[in-house]
Amino acid sequence: MRTVADPCSLPALSAVCVTGEEADCGASSGEVHSAEELVRWIAEHCAQTQHELFERQERATVRAEAGVWL
Repeated sequence: MRTVADPCSLPALSAVCVTGEEADCGASSGEVHSAEELVRWIAEHCAQTQHELFERQERATVRAEAGVWL
């Protein structure tokens, strides 16, 4: 058995700014579908705020394929 990315679905990526002393900034990219879009949002937020710490999340649909577990 193994899992492979489902070619019929787009990945979902997002980032949240966690820069802050007392509390995280909390600004969010929202859901985007490419790493380039996410990097662009992070770069824009960083340029506007000088914030440098982000939590990145990635979600993808995978398909289980029969076979021996690796």
